[in-house]
Amino acid sequence: MDDNGWDVIVKGKVNYPQQGQITITELRNDGAGQPQVIELQKSNTFSKTLHLTEPGIYQVDFFKAQRVNIMIDRSTIELNVDGNSPQGAAEIKGSPDHDLYSKVMNMLNNSPVLKALYDDLQKAAAANDEKKVNELRAKYFAEGDKIKANLIELLKQQPVSLALLQIVQNPNIIDKDNNLDLFTGLLAKMQKEWPSYHYTREIEDLVQKMKTTAVGQFAPEIKLPNPNGDTVKLSSLRGKYVLIDFWAKWCGPCRRENPNVVKAYHKFKNKGFEVYSVSLDRTKEEWVQAIKEDGLVWTHVSDLKYFDSQAAHDYNVSGIPFSILLDKNGKILAKNLRGEALDQKLTEVIGN
Repeated sequence: MDDNGWDVIVKGKVNYPQQGQITITELRNDGAGQPQVIELQKSNTFSKTLHLTEPGIYQVDFFKAQRVNIMIDRSTIELNVDGNSPQGAAEIKGSPDHDLYSKVMNMLNNSPVLKALYDDLQKAAAANDEKKVNELRAKYFAEGDKIKANLIELLKQQPVSLALLQIVQNPNIIDKDNNLDLFTGLLAKMQKEWPSYHYTREIEDLVQKMKTTAVGQFAPEIKLPNPNGDTVKLSSLRGKYVLIDFWAKWCGPCRRENPNVVKAYHKFKNKGFEVYSVSLDRTKEEWVQAIKEDGLVWTHVSDLKYFDSQAAHDYNVSGIPFSILLDKNGKILAKNLRGEALDQKLTEVIGN
């Protein structure tokens, strides 16, 4: 690794250039960097040398009309853009990061098997064939799980790159809660290859949080006020099986999942089961309104700080609904049990 950094070239061509400037700006966690102007030559080509001290994500703006985000490491990157087509995708060449990202997106979005199953599922639904719909839905999700498993094995074999970091931290692609080994393996590579980069420190923090809330660990304490303003500790429910449920009024998937939690609560509440709901709402009015609307008659707490809630940080919550099932001693049994999966797990540990 170069202590003083390195130079990299971004070059390309613009067909049908428009009025205005071309600029390139680093996108950082603490905000965008200072835009740098890229001069367009008479041949409508450009070449810009950047000095990097670590890989980065950059935004290239063409005439304030077309915007392209690129991941830059050590390879020369070529961008070819049609200035007449602001909505058109730019052609990106020479970027291993872009190639990996495109390969992963293709695996996820262009599976012929999934497409065929989806088409059959739509036909069965249109014909009101419930048995066929359930059968095809099960096959569809099984095939999706197979693709995700193959993807994870592919990612484990990849060298450290910005693209790899972008992919593994996308909750729509990778379920962090069930892939601790993927992240610990990635961290080991980063500590060896990228020891001084800020990305490595971020993944170190992430892995530590993942280990803290892994299955088999004791759940971190939560101490938050209920709607009446009284602080309720999570640990006060020891001796019961507890579902910690992160949710919010504005979260559509949370509201759609609530009937399943209500059903499980009423079925198992007299057998030692309790729900401890942590709202990520911003106002008390919305929070209390949703509790009433959905008939959620269990323990509720919130500091009304959205994703800045300390509980959300402690449990590494990046999206909701997010839930954790605890045993009577406060140990984590399972995560994100949706639909019938919650009922099945409670039946397993508590009984009918």
